[in-house]
Amino acid sequence: MAQTVKQEAGIAPNPEKPKLRRSLGLFELTMYGVGIILGAGIYAIIGVGAGVAGNALWLSFLIGAIIASFTGLSYAELGTMFPKEAAEYVYMKRAFKKEYPAFLVGWLIIIVGTIAASVVALGFGGYLEALTGIPALWGALALVLGCSFLNYRGIRESANANIIFTVIEMLGLILIILFGMSHVGSVDYFEMPGGLNGVMMAAVLVFFAYVGFEDVVNLSEETKSPRKVMPKALILSVVITTIMYILVSLVAVSVIPWNVLAESSAPIADVAEASLPGTGW
Repeated sequence: MAQTVKQEAGIAPNPEKPKLRRSLGLFELTMYGVGIILGAGIYAIIGVGAGVAGNALWLSFLIGAIIASFTGLSYAELGTMFPKEAAEYVYMKRAFKKEYPAFLVGWLIIIVGTIAASVVALGFGGYLEALTGIPALWGALALVLGCSFLNYRGIRESANANIIFTVIEMLGLILIILFGMSHVGSVDYFEMPGGLNGVMMAAVLVFFAYVGFEDVVNLSEETKSPRKVMPKALILSVVITTIMYILVSLVAVSVIPWNVLAESSAPIADVAEASLPGTGW
């Protein structure tokens, strides 16, 4: 009866679900993963990690990468089995055969994402205020509106913007690596003030710098051939960031003693300043 009424009213009884545009390839998806992983983590954690692991900080980053890889492979497997944009929501629903666990996880992801976006936006606003005098709240609002506009325009525009910002982010770390490479080899990279326990403790800390790779699976329905591309992009993004993190950590403890690095409030900035030509420790 209800179906007849809908048909008479000109309403399709089973309208097709709107489909997302599949326009992302391996390069775009990998750059998205790298851009998500590379963030505040490396800037905030490297000093604390050096204080715990000493010159063996690079080893902590390697261990953290191995742990992240195991998790990443699990996400890659799930992403190929269920290539849906809902990702974790779908995984939980399929695993427990119930709506409630998936509903709970979905809302937790929304809440965490909202908080993280707010923190990043306010951080951006704070730096912008320090540089230009523009109030932090206005800067944060401009960033949120700008990102919202890019998302509204579509995945292709968002992907292109992400590639640009990721390249800029990578270039900053690459410059530090290039300027500080001449210092590499000046210290013992197996010096562990806290022993192997210290290295493992630092690995737990630096794992924070890898968080974000799991977001790649959220683009499954906007990816060309997701069953083939998704696992490759996940693995490549972790490998690329691991190489950069290890090189940055080697340069950092080579340019500045690990105990001095541990006391710095802006360790990456100090490494960049000290590694410029004509300066040093």
